[in-house]
Amino acid sequence: MGVGISSWFLAKKVSELGQLGTVSGVAFEKIFARGLQNGDPGGHFRRALSHFPFQECAERVLKEFFVEGGKPENVAFKATPVFNIKPTSFLISLTICANFALVWLAKEGHSNPVSINYLEKVALPHPYAITGAMMAGVDFVTMGAGIPLQIPELLRSISEGGTASYRVPVIGTKVTSWDMKFDPEKFFGSKLPPMKKPGFIPIISSNLLGSILMKKLPEGSVYGFVVEEPTAGGHNAPPRKGSVYGPKDEVDYSKIVDLGLPFWIGGSKASSKMLKWARSIGANGIQVGSIFALCEESGMDSRLRAEVRKLGFKNELSVRTDMRFSPTSFPFKVVKLVDTLSELEVYQSRIRKCDQGVLVSLYERQDGSIGFRCPAEPVEKFVSKGGNEEDTADRGCLCNGLISTSGFGNSNEPPVVTLGDDVSFLPFLMENENSSYGVGDAMNYLLGVL
Repeated sequence: MGVGISSWFLAKKVSELGQLGTVSGVAFEKIFARGLQNGDPGGHFRRALSHFPFQECAERVLKEFFVEGGKPENVAFKATPVFNIKPTSFLISLTICANFALVWLAKEGHSNPVSINYLEKVALPHPYAITGAMMAGVDFVTMGAGIPLQIPELLRSISEGGTASYRVPVIGTKVTSWDMKFDPEKFFGSKLPPMKKPGFIPIISSNLLGSILMKKLPEGSVYGFVVEEPTAGGHNAPPRKGSVYGPKDEVDYSKIVDLGLPFWIGGSKASSKMLKWARSIGANGIQVGSIFALCEESGMDSRLRAEVRKLGFKNELSVRTDMRFSPTSFPFKVVKLVDTLSELEVYQSRIRKCDQGVLVSLYERQDGSIGFRCPAEPVEKFVSKGGNEEDTADRGCLCNGLISTSGFGNSNEPPVVTLGDDVSFLPFLMENENSSYGVGDAMNYLLGVL
């Protein structure tokens, strides 16, 4: 999903065509704020905010970030606040409004379901981001990059208007976790409008994790599963043995079937043939990302999108599973592309800084307070916070890199493109290396119409 790649416009089109469109909620408050600073082309964000039930919050966000006609191109974006254990009321408002607008726009004008995707690792915003999405009527929440055992209770609390709480791990001896708590009624000064509880779809990489979730969560907590194989884009589960994926990483789909819930399979499955195969082994269907990330409705920067399509069409695209790049320590798929962080010279020329704070880890300081660090920040800073210098080697700033990939980066921040291993669908969708395709074309191909 990246950051902003699975946009409201893309998800809306997918849902309108009868499938489950998914928006990426990760760090969307940053994309939202920068979209407003670009003048909110088409007025979409402002239209969505006009339906937000607490207009004082919406007006506060607009006053802070909206720039009529858009900021000058050579001017850097105004910074958004960074999450910590006690976020400001403004950051809470921004996060709720952003996620509300994202889902509201994806659902506008049709009655088909829409889902939103988050990373378990990016935990600090969960109570606020998910509240915003649920206020807009999101139908499903999907989550990977961790074991999301707390999400069902969070969804229940929010839907019932209670205090939302999410426990975030802390690296320490005496302090090992922190509860992010949010009381919507206290924050807004009145109860939230009635909300439905969305279905929860964890993203798993093994039948073992599926079994663990089924055993530890109350019955009915999980709607179904997305099973992602190691060839899927973005973050992957680490290999279960060594640094290379092998037989131990293969999913026993018969055991997934035995769990008794719907499931979808992701990772190099973007074809009607693989859809048919998935259904033949008991899956409800497939999850696809790369085929939509490269279509015209995607949120990826148009120049990057065109270059990746061209290389893929010519069978010259290189995608590596990088075991070091992501600060999360999860393997991460990186597309080799000129002028991006995939190139050593570009990576080395970027001045290390941590000004977005999306992927920070919490740690216990010597005085017992909680600090924040990231192995992609300046090395000396990370070490001064008790981190090991070895952990900083080859780490990249995914926060700024992925924001730039969606076209909202500052000029000094190079992008990094993530994609799945398989782009064999491109020759079926493109007439030549410079052509493109849309959501409808992709859908017809997946359903066997093309």
